[in-house]
Amino acid sequence: MTDSQYDAEELTAIQKYADEAEQGYGVAALKRRGRPRLGPAAQSVVLPIRVTPELVAALDQRRAATNQTRSEAARDVLEATLIPA
Repeated sequence: MTDSQYDAEELTAIQKYADEAEQGYGVAALKRRGRPRLGPAAQSVVLPIRVTPELVAALDQRRAATNQTRSEAARDVLEATLIPA
């Protein structure tokens, strides 16, 4: 690999990554990768569904009002509707 293959910006980025790797990575930081669990030992299933634009709009209104992601808002609605209290 010769330096002439890369411009100055690319060389700077490569050097930055190399310096970071030489310093090492904390194990805790590496284990945090990916999506968070839904509970202490919860396993989750991805459930792709099709919905109407009106339902998406309603979900987005709820999401915005509750400061949640679409997934969080949808889970809350499903739990409240389908799981008895």
